[in-house]
Amino acid sequence: MTNNKIILGISIVAAIFAAACKTGKLPPSEAAPVEDAYFRNIKTTADTGNIADLEWRQYFSDTTLQNLIAKGIANNYDMQLALKKIAASQATLNQAKLLQLPTLSFGVTGQYSHPSKNSLNGISLSSFLGQKHIEDYNAAFNLGWEADIWGKLRLRKDVALAQYLQTYEAQKVIQTQIVASIAEGYYNLLMLDEQLKITQGNLELSDTTLNITKLQWTAGLATNLAVQQATAQKQSVAVLIPQLKQNIALQENALSILIGEMPKSILRNRQLADISIPTSLNAGVPADLVSRRPDVRNQELNLRSANAQIGIAQAEMYPSLTISASGGVNSFKASNWFEIPASLFGNALGGLTQPIFQRGTLKMNLKLAQNQREQNVLEFKQTVLNAVGEVSDALVQIDQLKVQSAITTE
Repeated sequence: MTNNKIILGISIVAAIFAAACKTGKLPPSEAAPVEDAYFRNIKTTADTGNIADLEWRQYFSDTTLQNLIAKGIANNYDMQLALKKIAASQATLNQAKLLQLPTLSFGVTGQYSHPSKNSLNGISLSSFLGQKHIEDYNAAFNLGWEADIWGKLRLRKDVALAQYLQTYEAQKVIQTQIVASIAEGYYNLLMLDEQLKITQGNLELSDTTLNITKLQWTAGLATNLAVQQATAQKQSVAVLIPQLKQNIALQENALSILIGEMPKSILRNRQLADISIPTSLNAGVPADLVSRRPDVRNQELNLRSANAQIGIAQAEMYPSLTISASGGVNSFKASNWFEIPASLFGNALGGLTQPIFQRGTLKMNLKLAQNQREQNVLEFKQTVLNAVGEVSDALVQIDQLKVQSAITTE
């Protein structure tokens, strides 16, 4: 009964501290919202659906390109490393969730002691028990739990969750880069094929022109200078062919590495003119495009983690309440060790610990956490600014490319 009163008293004190010294709300985000007015005078639609909703298989209909992208996502080593980091962050998150649960262990101990005959323990044993040694056997469950009265453990879980989501966003960045790089390399390869085909045709024309010029010179209808000019023209075209073949080989090697394979030739059964790309792509709301970017989300999660770190630093300055209990069977004779209920025992302990001499260090930790958050705010704003600029550039390019396409088709 006395132990219960002590534990109850400690709990009441902790509740009073909780009411008087709450960690408070986490600092709000200082990042300004992104508005559509930031994106120059670009014609956009209020429709929330946009190109970001398309899965890459819907955007790239070429089966050869689809196979290359699928291989890249599955085999690229940067992608595999990102997936390993996600798995590690998932394990860390699971550990953080378990911090709020009590610890439970089971132990069995046996002790044999033979004190000196001239010692106080030896004389006591001989006088009261008539023995020269003492044994002690114990088998017990031990329970320990830290009450999360300041939300410290919950905030650590929030930090682990933010870090897990950051690795997920990082994986999305890598996948986006892989898809874009493979598509760009594939289309560049088709363009080089077309350039090689055109150059080979021009070489045939130049050869024909040279032969005609030589016949005219033989007939006295052309000068030697004209023959030299036709020869130079043929050579200038011919020298382009090995350069284009070299570029094709380099591009094939780069694509092979992107898909996680050794450098080799890339099989392609389509020409550049056969490629069809959706023409009715909706850019949607520019601000929505920015908010979907993995780099922006990553910095947002980084800021969320910094907010939680401030809460943890504050909670470290307040008292911690720990409760422990144990129970099992205990005896000083092995013969009656498991006699129930005579060998049963149990105890409980509650403790409230307030750091005193460490308070200066804890205050510095809080200042460091606040300073880190201020840095994260600036990094977040810079990332948003860069994202707005890149999205604005892309929208301008799309708008002007449509104008150029309309002009060339007239």
